[in-house]
Amino acid sequence: MPDLSYEEFLRAEAESEARRRRPARLLPLFVVAFLALHYAWEASRGTALERFVIHDLTVQPAAWIIDTLWPGSGVRPQGHRLVAPAGRLNILNGCEGLETLFLLLAAFAAYPFPWRARLPGMAMGVGLVYVLNQTRIVLLWQTFTHDKTLFGILHGTVLPLAMVAGCLAFFLVFLSRHEPQPA
Repeated sequence: MPDLSYEEFLRAEAESEARRRRPARLLPLFVVAFLALHYAWEASRGTALERFVIHDLTVQPAAWIIDTLWPGSGVRPQGHRLVAPAGRLNILNGCEGLETLFLLLAAFAAYPFPWRARLPGMAMGVGLVYVLNQTRIVLLWQTFTHDKTLFGILHGTVLPLAMVAGCLAFFLVFLSRHEPQPA
């Protein structure tokens, strides 16, 4: 290997980094990571893991948040349901926010971040998706109990897109802060 000046070394490293970020390489990694995560979650249907994620990590905290914000609502967790005198809302597989999380984790897996940045980014992403999803469920509960006509559009389109947009914004900010800087 010929002796490179420091500037040549930096330029070669930047070119190598740019090659690793080519979409033709990132997209297959992203798709494989997303499909692997989704497949693993689908394989957990009907298991204790699914019940733990939906009942314990999703429904119980949502019921607590709703009951804390609106003490008169009488919301209680009941398995995969939020139950109150005003109605009953099912939180099923797909309502726990994991599809959005899988998209974000797949993006982190595919992009060539250094591991010392990638792992904290993934951890922050898990927290972000959790908070976004709990907020989504609380908003859906309020919409369900006050305006059922608005519930469908929020449930099926607006709030899932808001979660994806929030994760995209997080990823882009993270990327801008962890992108190698030219010398």
